[in-house]
Amino acid sequence: MTETCHKIIMGLHNFLKEYIHGFWDYETPKVMVVKNRTLGVIYRGVQFLVITYFIWYVFISQKAYQESETRPESSVYTLMKGSAIHGDEILDTVEYAQPSEGGDVISTILRREFTFNQRQGTCAEHFNVANANCTTDSDCVEGEVNFSGHGRRTGRCVQYYNHTFKTCEIQSWCPIEEYAVVREPPLEEAINFTVFIRNSIHFPKFKVLRGNIKDARNKRDIKRYLNKCHYDEERDPYCPIFRLGYIAAQARENFSELCNTGGVIGVFINWKCNLDLDPSHCKPTYSFRRLDLRKDLPDAGYYYRFAKYYSKDGEETRTLIKAFGIRLDIIVHGHAGKFSPIPTIISTVTAMTSVGICTIICDWIMLTFIDKNEVYSERKFDEVIKEPTNPIPTELSYINSFGSNHSDLSDGVPL
Repeated sequence: MTETCHKIIMGLHNFLKEYIHGFWDYETPKVMVVKNRTLGVIYRGVQFLVITYFIWYVFISQKAYQESETRPESSVYTLMKGSAIHGDEILDTVEYAQPSEGGDVISTILRREFTFNQRQGTCAEHFNVANANCTTDSDCVEGEVNFSGHGRRTGRCVQYYNHTFKTCEIQSWCPIEEYAVVREPPLEEAINFTVFIRNSIHFPKFKVLRGNIKDARNKRDIKRYLNKCHYDEERDPYCPIFRLGYIAAQARENFSELCNTGGVIGVFINWKCNLDLDPSHCKPTYSFRRLDLRKDLPDAGYYYRFAKYYSKDGEETRTLIKAFGIRLDIIVHGHAGKFSPIPTIISTVTAMTSVGICTIICDWIMLTFIDKNEVYSERKFDEVIKEPTNPIPTELSYINSFGSNHSDLSDGVPL
């Protein structure tokens, strides 16, 4: 037992001694010329890929020589315009836009469902509500509230309006919506409604403020321009007025289907500014995408309810309105960059350092797949314990025309 412990201690002692002595060793690269066409092609190919990546992607595409800002300050103002004839009614902005003017969210009503003359009272619960169907009063619990239903149960089992079956009676606004709803046709003319989107963006780091409205000499020219323009990516890219039909088409949605179910569409304003150029070149681009659940899901679409209250026969009465429409969410992204020496130096040093990967890859290929007889490895790694007083002659050493000392392993090595 004592002898075993002694061996372990001595082994640990020798390991620490060699580690401490080796810690102070100095390693330096050795230049070795390997005249192997396959290895040379791999080396130059990897070099080409690394250099191309840094020149094309890092410097040209990503502009790594620039200082950037990705959190600009932005403001959005929206305004809906248009009028439509719906039956005998003339609908204007106040009727269909919620709100008629606002910030980064605005919606328009495309279809309505009305429940007229609702009053506080008792009536039959809808038969699709859980545990609403009954045969006797004992099936209904007085005071119970089903949050997927319409009100509080009275404990009575009553006939469901003009039908033969019965449901539990509730205290609520009666009649309930599912029974008495009146649906009106969609507002197809809304396809020509317009949305004015004014956006300004500020990059505080570079002290640059830009807007998405075309520059003009005076307010009169701007107003005249806005009164006749509609946004088009090619013909009129600086007009901030969009048709609802154009927005739906760009989001790849059918406007008639949106009229029936409603939907939420994101309007993305993207500012990508290269401030090495004049700030007038900093212009927005627009993209559109539907944000809500798709139409094949049960909760798809966009709708909300509101009521109009009035007094009838001295009793408070309301008209419940379920409105289906398009909601536009304006989402602004901004990125600005400008030349700066610090990121330029960092990116350049990183590129130069990364070229060293080529040597590591080729050394691994050479020592793993090509050096079958370990001729390369014997020349690749040398250990010098003491500087020799006389030069050691070798048949593999020569001085080329430039005076540098190399190891040439082109002869005598089976490849």
